[in-house]
Amino acid sequence: MTAGKQHVSDFHVYDTTMRDGAQQEGLNLSVQDKMHIARHLDDLGVGYIEGGWPGSNPKDTEFFALAAKELDLKHATLAAFGATRRADGVAADDELVAALRESGASVVTLVAKSHDRHVELALRTTLAENLAMVRDSVTHLREEGQRVFVDLEHFFDGYRANRDYALEVAATAADAGAEVVILCDTNGGMLPHWVSEIVTDVATTGARLGIHAHNDTGCAVANSMAAVQAGVTHVQGCINGYGERTGNADLITCVANLELKFDMQVLPEGKLAEATRIAHAIAEITNYPPSARQPYTGVSSFAHKAGLHASAIRVDPNLYQHIDPALVGNDMRLLVSEMAGRATIELKGKELGYDLANDAKRLARVTDRVKQMEQDGYTFEAADASFELLLAEEMEGARPSYFDVESWRVLAESARGEEASSEATVKLTAGGVRLAVIGEGNGPVNALDHALRQAIEQVYPDVARFHLIDFRVRILDQGHGTDAITRVLIETTDGKDVWVTVGVGANIIEASWEALVDAFTYGLRKHGVDPRIDH
Repeated sequence: MTAGKQHVSDFHVYDTTMRDGAQQEGLNLSVQDKMHIARHLDDLGVGYIEGGWPGSNPKDTEFFALAAKELDLKHATLAAFGATRRADGVAADDELVAALRESGASVVTLVAKSHDRHVELALRTTLAENLAMVRDSVTHLREEGQRVFVDLEHFFDGYRANRDYALEVAATAADAGAEVVILCDTNGGMLPHWVSEIVTDVATTGARLGIHAHNDTGCAVANSMAAVQAGVTHVQGCINGYGERTGNADLITCVANLELKFDMQVLPEGKLAEATRIAHAIAEITNYPPSARQPYTGVSSFAHKAGLHASAIRVDPNLYQHIDPALVGNDMRLLVSEMAGRATIELKGKELGYDLANDAKRLARVTDRVKQMEQDGYTFEAADASFELLLAEEMEGARPSYFDVESWRVLAESARGEEASSEATVKLTAGGVRLAVIGEGNGPVNALDHALRQAIEQVYPDVARFHLIDFRVRILDQGHGTDAITRVLIETTDGKDVWVTVGVGANIIEASWEALVDAFTYGLRKHGVDPRIDH
């Protein structure tokens, strides 16, 4: 723990990625997905992981059964989500309450109505019966030995519509034994100063309070921070801001703000440094890549493009960064672009192992070449691999070369009623051997990839480990119609690292070929493979 930092041992960091986050459009988690996510969240050190709603669907019921047998959490406590008993019933006899009781979770989070119109129109019951539902459900689960948190759905809107009733629901939950009463901005319509005022008022009930914010005004994180300032000691959110509509509060952003801005220790010591890795790992599981501009963990969070910034960073990196990226497991990146000055190129070169500081002429030449190529349509800010090859060529006197291409061509064929097919022929020399290979694919670029791979793999077996994982095309100078310039970015992996290369040409095939050649060349160089002169 850093000197002077306030340690909040009983502050709750509560993740609801697997329940509320899973309501995001197009996001669908299997039971095994949820098991993997839970382990990552535990590695981050969150205090509570909401696993889902047992009894409401077979998948969540299966998850809790499997978690009881196989999930060994070191830091987190698994929480089951559910609703208060039905109107005019008894909690002990309610089937959904029974599913919570039998889930094996030591913590149950009950959702309850706190907006008077929702009680009357959605639950179709009286305000008094809703209070009885809250009291009976909390009391029953507490008597059964479970800890109970209560999510007050639509609380802020309910408070503004009928303050007295909303406060009465909060007080009833606390009096019945709820450990935390969570105020939910379910519609996501609040602003920070409203949240602060309302939380301050609710605190007079004496209940321990939590916050659950949605992002419909773009203020989910800000509203969560305002709630903490007003006395909340339990924050709910989702990794990467997942959730329905515009999402929930991004839990990592909330936690980073609390630790780095509020000076509160809310995760176990050192765990915040795992934030970027875990955000990206969970993104892989959900198949929803995190935004590049996501605070703290985005790949662009500490990326610097302007030459003026780079000049200052050369003196002191903190001049243009609000924190040290390493605190959240991220890295500073310098983007090489037409906006880059010599300082950017110098620092980027140093990052790649080249010292340009004492070679003003070469530094100027590289800078001018980058600016000219970007004017021609290239982009290096997203294609570090192609820039490294360019820099190697300038520094070493020749571009790294593992093969010499004699020619390539692509044929595409389509017959009525049949799928189109493509065939590529590549002729090249590698290791002193002339190779002519034909590759087939479901498109011209795929066919070229297969042909080039089959040819050079005969001399450089490492190529078998390289896989193209993303392919992006942009048409430049669109006013020229079919005569426009095409730019292609190709993302490649060897199973461990990922690199991006760029190609520009008069058409998509020509641009793709250039990016493919760069991708294989960079990969071989990265693996330390020496060019073979003879076979």
